[in-house]
Amino acid sequence: MNPKQLVGEKATEYVQDGMIVGLGTGSTAFWAIQKIGQLVKEGLKIQGVPTSKATEQLATELNIPLLDIANVRSIDVTIDGADEFDLQKQLIKGGGGALLREKIVASISKVFICIADASKSSEVLGSYPLPVEVTPFAYQVTAYQLEKLGCSPKLRMQENKPFVTDNQNYILDCKFDKIVNPAELTVKINKIPGVVENGLFTNIATRIICNTEDGGITIIE
Repeated sequence: MNPKQLVGEKATEYVQDGMIVGLGTGSTAFWAIQKIGQLVKEGLKIQGVPTSKATEQLATELNIPLLDIANVRSIDVTIDGADEFDLQKQLIKGGGGALLREKIVASISKVFICIADASKSSEVLGSYPLPVEVTPFAYQVTAYQLEKLGCSPKLRMQENKPFVTDNQNYILDCKFDKIVNPAELTVKINKIPGVVENGLFTNIATRIICNTEDGGITIIE
C-alpha cells in the first residue's frame, strides 16, 4: 500500500456514525474519501462537507451524502492533507489551490486530522512556497506588499494563464527562507488589502498522521 493510501485510510478510523465530516482536497485526501465511500456503501451514516469542487465531484461519484456548508455551523471531524508540517502541528496548505475553502471548513471543525507522508515534515516551515489567495484586481500591488514581508511571490500559472481558484481568485506562491513564527506571519499577510486568505494553518490541526520509513504509521498528537 502506498504511503498516501496508508495514512488516508488510517484517518477514517476516527469517523463514526452520525458525524458531519469535512472532506479534504488533494492526492492524500483522495484515499481517505475513497475509504469513506466504501464505508458508506457498507452502511456508515455520515454527511460530508467538501473543500473543493473536485472533492465534491469525487464524493458524489462515491455516493457520499453531502451538505451545503452554508447550512453547517459545526463539523465533527475533517480529514485533509498538507504540503508541509512541523512537529508543533503547524501546516502549509494550498498546493492544490483550495486553501480558502479548506480553511473555512477547518475553522468550524471540532477535530482536524492532517494526513501527510513523512517527506512533508520540516523542523521549521518554509521549504514549501506559501500559497496566498489574492484578488485578481491589482494582484501586482498585493505581490509587492507581500514581498516586503521577506518573500519572493510568484503568480501561479496553469496552461500559460493565471491559475484561478474555485472562488475566481489568483494564487501567489510566496517563497520564504524560514517561517519562524507562523501565527504572527499569518496575521501580517491577511492584513494586506487584496489578500483573501493564506495557506498557513496555525493551531488548527488536532493530530497529524504520517507514514514511517519502515512502512508503519506515526501519529503526532
